[in-house]
Order: sequence, then structure tokens, then C-alpha cells
Amino acid sequence: MSTHTGTATSTGTDKGADAHPAPYRRTRTHIDTDTGTVVPARAAWSSVVRAGETLTVTDLHGNQAVDCLVYDAHDTAVRYSAPDTVQAQGGIFLTAGSVLMSNEHTPLMTVVEDEVGRHDTLGGACSKESNTLRYGHHTWSQHACVDNFLAEGARHGLGKRDLVSNINWYMNVPVEPDGTLGIVDGLSAPGRRLTLRAERDVLVLVSNCPQVNNPCNGFEPTAVGMTITAAGGPDGGAR
Repeated sequence: MSTHTGTATSTGTDKGADAHPAPYRRTRTHIDTDTGTVVPARAAWSSVVRAGETLTVTDLHGNQAVDCLVYDAHDTAVRYSAPDTVQAQGGIFLTAGSVLMSNEHTPLMTVVEDEVGRHDTLGGACSKESNTLRYGHHTWSQHACVDNFLAEGARHGLGKRDLVSNINWYMNVPVEPDGTLGIVDGLSAPGRRLTLRAERDVLVLVSNCPQVNNPCNGFEPTAVGMTITAAGGPDGGAR
């Protein structure tokens, strides 16, 4: 299956041709607020979300892809499965009502609110290898989502063998009639949110995508918000 990239309409500086983007900083500089955590551009994030709690992902500035993996918090061999999820819901896009299924075909999380309407299950995570193949050897030094997943996953005892096909929240990957995948401008906008409910205790890994070679981040990665709310709603508190 081939992949093509769309044309950006970003009004900012086009960083797609920049062989030396701003350096990635291994971050624990998340900004914790009363309503959650701000995850900087290009950074990784992880947390356990307890059964019944909700996780809200906020696209703070718009057009920012958020790569995501989900594991059973007590047995990480049980993890998000794209094939099981697609089969269970009969479609390749995620939206309100979609259930993230495990490789044991059991529910991990459910999308309970979605202000965008469509999220990707096919595009995968960018890596140094895929960047080089698609965009040229000069991109080899650029930080990628696989780097984020490996670094953040290591904090929880996860390694490369634990990485599977991921979800791309807010990423717009249409499928053409000939089966070609596109990576085009996102459907989101500043402040739009999606909320997931944990159906069991889960470990969520996030890479706030650093990609600058295609329109998935408008060629300029930006911060996102992550808010975990206790079962029972806002009065239960957020973290």
C-alpha cells in the first residue's frame, strides 16, 4: 500500500524543507495545571488511567497529530490492537462510540466524546527509517514518534518488541479509491477535544508527534493538553 502526502495550508513558516528542526529535548517539563498537563511540542507523555476514569486530549493550537498506544496496566502483554479494533467496529476511523480493543479482543478504552469526528488507525508512527525512506537521508537526525515511544515506554519496562500499530488522534489519513493512503491537513482546530473512558486500568503512552515533513502537524508541531478526570465527572478532580 503506497502513501502520499498532501499539500500544507499552514500560514506559518514551512518547516517541511528544514533539515535541522528545533532540537528535541528529553522532557519532564510538562506544565501541570489544575485542569491537567500541557505536553510540549515533540514531547512524550504517559500515565495510568484507572477503570472508570476519563482521559481528555486537547488539540490546543489545532492541526497537531497525537500518536497513542494503550496497554493493560497490570499485564502489558495485553495491548491495543488495530486489527481487532477495526474489525469490531467495522471501520478504519475512530470517533465517539469507538471502542479500543486489545489483542485479546477485549475493550481497553471507549471514545465518549469527539469534537473532530475522525481519527486514524492506519498511518502508524513516524520513525527515522520511514522518514529517510519517504523524505530523504537528510531527515535521519530528526526526532520521531518511535523515539518518543521507546524513551517513554522504557520508564514502564517496555521495549521495541512492545511497540504495535498505534492510533493517531487528530491525524487525517484519507483512503483513495485505489487504496492509496494520504496524509493531509487535519480536520481539527484550536481547543478541540476528544475524551476516552478507561474500561479497565490502562497505561497510555503518547508521542506528541514531531513530524515536520508532511502536513499532519501543519509543518509546525505544537503543544497538546492531557487531562485525567476521576470517575463521576469534574467534581471528582483532574490530574
